[in-house]
Amino acid sequence: MCGRFTQKTPASELAEAFDLSDQPEELGPRYNIAPSQPVLVVTNRAGPRRAEVMRWGLVPYWAKDPAIGNQLANARSESLADKPSFRQAYQRRRGLLLMDGFYEWQTVGKTKVPHHFGLPSGKPLAVAALWEAWQPPGAPDQLLHSVTLVTTAPNPTVAALHDRMAVILPRAAWPLWLSPEALPAEALQPLLVPYDGELAVTRVSTYVNVAGREGPQCLAPATGMRQGSLF
Repeated sequence: MCGRFTQKTPASELAEAFDLSDQPEELGPRYNIAPSQPVLVVTNRAGPRRAEVMRWGLVPYWAKDPAIGNQLANARSESLADKPSFRQAYQRRRGLLLMDGFYEWQTVGKTKVPHHFGLPSGKPLAVAALWEAWQPPGAPDQLLHSVTLVTTAPNPTVAALHDRMAVILPRAAWPLWLSPEALPAEALQPLLVPYDGELAVTRVSTYVNVAGREGPQCLAPATGMRQGSLF
């Protein structure tokens, strides 16, 4: 599971990097984003490309209780076409979850040692996502927009710590993934593969292990450990 990530890129730079029609809402910089928190998602709505604020943790349109989103922060790419929670969104409501890095943990003795993964350039990542609009019962004018990120098998860098990773989509894949048309799984599944580019890895302080903590200290290099390589 990809359970925590960073998004420090200013909104103006996100607009340029993702060819957005206008500048998205400024939510950052954020160093320890966790499920249930607001995130930025470029949706596949028809028209100019925009980034919207959504809650991380998918609430299917048919759900009776939004608390289901607490269990749907991630979606396995292999089962998107089959699971009721994701099937229709996979066909019709796709997006890019914007981040500039994510955390994974390695258990060493009784300690969970956090590592941060990102591009060597520090530029933002486009992670495959599915989104939904949920109407609370009896409140047709209120909509909750929520999102889940798609995971796949890890590339060699991430595999040292975890058996899954977020699907990082290259720019060439964006037009198809963000098509407003309903698409079959056969057209989309080839996009959902491990990232084949370089990722930089940094061991960081255990300060980030607590989900409620924020700030640059979440990315402070771990003291007394070599950086840039795994155990």
